[in-house]
Amino acid sequence: MTAPIPAFAHSLVQRDERGVYTLQIHDAKSLNILATPVTLGLTEAVRWIAAQPDARALVIRGSGDKAFVGGANIYEMAELDPAGGRAFITNLRHLCDAVRDVPVPTIARLPGFCLGAGMELAAACDIRLGSRDGVFGMPEVHVGIPSVIHAVLLPALIGPGATNWLLLTGATVDADQALRWGFLQFLCEPGAEALDALVERTVGPIAASGPLAVRSQKALLRYWETSTLEAGLDRSVDAFGNAFTTDEPRRHMAPFLARKRAPEAQ
Repeated sequence: MTAPIPAFAHSLVQRDERGVYTLQIHDAKSLNILATPVTLGLTEAVRWIAAQPDARALVIRGSGDKAFVGGANIYEMAELDPAGGRAFITNLRHLCDAVRDVPVPTIARLPGFCLGAGMELAAACDIRLGSRDGVFGMPEVHVGIPSVIHAVLLPALIGPGATNWLLLTGATVDADQALRWGFLQFLCEPGAEALDALVERTVGPIAASGPLAVRSQKALLRYWETSTLEAGLDRSVDAFGNAFTTDEPRRHMAPFLARKRAPEAQ
């Protein structure tokens, strides 16, 4: 039985019949700016979704198609002292950590602006899908601060040279460049309909797969990020064997076996 969806500050959570959850940043200015109240509300929502046993995937999106997230709240940051700065950025870290800790695949839906904290939040997701009107950048040095927290993921995603350029210049790139770098997995033409269709082409196969297998696969992917080769292989063998403690392999293999055994049409 699925749990009723609670109300979360600055977060609109929806769930479809497949167990695909959508988290929409809500009431956070026109560019979905991450002020502290927004960050705290999103973190609470992400952690709740992560705890739902029926969850098959999570799509994270902004309100509208002008931006995914245009960055952190500069008006709030301008008033920070060192202690306040640490608290502010720690809250953003907790949000990105919560996204990385979701046990099912996370998909970032990325139209328009994806800047600073928005790019870090997108980097914390497993898959990033964008439209050709996208603008990507880490402009923090332009306002006197370094890019931190989940910018640490960028060298593995786009390479050290591209990361150096992005963080040291503070300049932006278009969606085609973000795709060439590997930050985006796929691009579509601008427009909500095209981007929603692109998201569905990713979410559909996930939702149709074995839910325990998908969760196991994501856990392995996370483990492989920091494991040695031998440790990764050992964990993989265990994960494969553990899959057969349930009937999920048998159920999902059955249609393939049935097609193979069916007599050929004369």
